[in-house]
Amino acid sequence: MTTSTSRWLQRGALALLILIALAAAVLFAGDQLARHKMQRKLDVAVKGVPLRDDAAALERGRYLFASRGCVDCHGAKGNGRMFLDDGKGMRIAGPNISPGPGNVVAGYTPEDWVRAIRHGVGPNGRVLMVMPSEDYNRLTDEDLASLVGYIRRMEPAAGGAAVLDLPLPVRAFYGFGLMHDAASKIDHTLPPAQPVADGVSVAHGAYVANMCLGCHGAKLEGGKIPGGPPDWPAAARLTPGEGTAMTRYADAEAFARMFKTGKRPDGTPIQVMPFGSLGQMNDTDVGALFLYLKSLPPSSKS
Repeated sequence: MTTSTSRWLQRGALALLILIALAAAVLFAGDQLARHKMQRKLDVAVKGVPLRDDAAALERGRYLFASRGCVDCHGAKGNGRMFLDDGKGMRIAGPNISPGPGNVVAGYTPEDWVRAIRHGVGPNGRVLMVMPSEDYNRLTDEDLASLVGYIRRMEPAAGGAAVLDLPLPVRAFYGFGLMHDAASKIDHTLPPAQPVADGVSVAHGAYVANMCLGCHGAKLEGGKIPGGPPDWPAAARLTPGEGTAMTRYADAEAFARMFKTGKRPDGTPIQVMPFGSLGQMNDTDVGALFLYLKSLPPSSKS
């Protein structure tokens, strides 16, 4: 080996060590930022919603719990569920919110329920990392009261706190702002949404579509899912226009079949979407959502 070759190998090894050191420093910095962000507190002023426990409210609450994603994170019994375990160190589970042993909501006041559901903030002011409140921020007072009323009347079941195991690279992504928690995506100054009459209408569809905003974006134009793991596929564009997902569904019936089966009209499965809940949506909600999505202006994305 010549002196020149040896010198180049030494320089190459040194450059590699420098790159490794820089990468480690970046990961360390991102992890520190993530830990700081996870511990931050938000002072969100809310007004408590009087909780309901009449028969109609409890049935409405049962339907919302089953069809709006609650069951996907908290389980059918409300006692928590491991909903993400990629086998590579990422594990996320929703906590027990039933009245049973180990629940995390035993001391919740009406104000605490509003902060947690609409704002992604716990009773102590800390952000709730596994609560997708951007999807529930626009719940009306009536629906929020019904949902909480149902949760408080669930059969007690044993469970525990949330699980949030994130690999170091994912924590660094979050720390550097490439992933976001729900509380950072919500306009906490918005007043509660006003009630809209149930029916297959654009107005009711717009209300139902609030549950889609967390993944598909504020304009429903899709893209990388905020807060999702890096390997998740991008959310589809739900606005009309050439090449968007809605071109696959000629009518409300085809759209409804997708909700029930989790498959596109060509039979290919759709990944990530919570069809365990979406399949429980009633015909009115699905029909109204279809009507609303078809009424939107064409996507501005190319």
